[in-house]
Amino acid sequence: MKKYGRFLFASTVLAAMSFTTGCQETAAPDSRTSSSTETSDADHGHEHGEGEGVHSHSHGAGPHDGTLTDWGGGKYHVEFTVDHDKQEATVYVLGSDEKSPAPIKTDKISLTIGDPELQADLLPVPLDGETDGRSSRFVGKHEKLGTVQEYAGTISAEIEGTPYTGDFKEEAHDAHDHK
Repeated sequence: MKKYGRFLFASTVLAAMSFTTGCQETAAPDSRTSSSTETSDADHGHEHGEGEGVHSHSHGAGPHDGTLTDWGGGKYHVEFTVDHDKQEATVYVLGSDEKSPAPIKTDKISLTIGDPELQADLLPVPLDGETDGRSSRFVGKHEKLGTVQEYAGTISAEIEGTPYTGDFKEEAHDAHDHK
């Protein structure tokens, strides 16, 4: 019980720090792709950008209790969630604050996972009030999403001619613990 309490306290502190500091990119302003690598259950840290100016910071869980990564050096954040019973993944596109919906205009978001190996197209399912062909929610099904485990992979899309890519790795936390 003590271990759970310390983990919950650390997660809460890191989430609060993430929301107050936000994502600050130090790489070139026109950097359009980013990659992240989660480091531990406690800090959900990752690196931004490529080459010079790479730094690490914490993300914590997203507003839908999913795993966050960023696109475009923090211009957008994407949150991966999965419903194993429905064999369905949902990706939410969020703003630089990591919590506000950021509707984009694209036909699909591509999800690639290495183990189990799968590739799925997630289609737009706009939230209430999202219009003009823009959506901040994308949903797709694949039978292998029924496997209960933490996933690691890549989320990518093209927005107004610009490609965006982010790597993610789920880590067990209290709201999304796979056993």
